[in-house]
Amino acid sequence: MPFPVDIKYVKETERRLGVRFPPSYVTRIVKSNGGEVQTPPDSWILYPIFDTSDKTRLKRTCNDVTRETKSAKEWPGFPPLAIAIGSNGCGDQLILIPQSDDPTLLAHEVYWWDHETGLTYKVADDFGELCDAPA
Repeated sequence: MPFPVDIKYVKETERRLGVRFPPSYVTRIVKSNGGEVQTPPDSWILYPIFDTSDKTRLKRTCNDVTRETKSAKEWPGFPPLAIAIGSNGCGDQLILIPQSDDPTLLAHEVYWWDHETGLTYKVADDFGELCDAPA
């Protein structure tokens, strides 16, 4: 079950990854750290932001954005600068990609990376366009 996360943990994740998340992603993840979103053609389980505020949150967030991005970068064809923010449970990743003019700022667009082909497909112009998946 998703829960709120303190902004300080989002900032720490940005520091670890060397990027800044788009505002719509930060707004959503602070309110609900994890959960699911829907895009055509899939539902995506969002990776949480690592939260060390107590043992329960530490356990619930061990598969965090930083860890999952590091793991995804080991896959052949994963975009080298992409940040993995979710998975469809079949190997594909929901990703954010840095802006071309500033590699430390993640663009607003959200992409689906297909682990079988290595191709990326835009699924939203902004993270805020994604709908929470039905419970």
